Amino acid sequence: QVQLVESGGGLVQAGGSVSLSCTTSGARFSDYAVGWFRRAPGKEREFVAAVSDLDPNTHYGDSVKGRFTVSKDKDANTVTLHMNSLKAEDTATYYCAAKLPAITFAQDVVMAVTWYDYWGQGTQVTVSS
Repeated sequence: QVQLVESGGGLVQAGGSVSLSCTTSGARFSDYAVGWFRRAPGKEREFVAAVSDLDPNTHYGDSVKGRFTVSKDKDANTVTLHMNSLKAEDTATYYCAAKLPAITFAQDVVMAVTWYDYWGQGTQVTVSS
């Protein structure tokens, strides 16, 4: 059974940084594509980033490009979202998601909420201005 567990988040000041981790289990890490999404109050779920062993590139949503990065630790089955230069509008519940197996990594595909098979429980990030 595939499971995703997020950790990190909390309250951070504008301009600061925070990292979120997503630890996967139940399948071979290299078979996943892992995505990050967020949902702000009253808004739709928004694509943040996605990473996969299929592709050396990482896809990012326009609103986070240049500020957020993603790293992978295969030994720990963990994907980490590093969030820098945070703004009040980054306040949201952040979710990691996994697609298994991931046989494509086209950007227009990985941005779709419906593409993913598994979801974490979400973790809150609040940016104070």
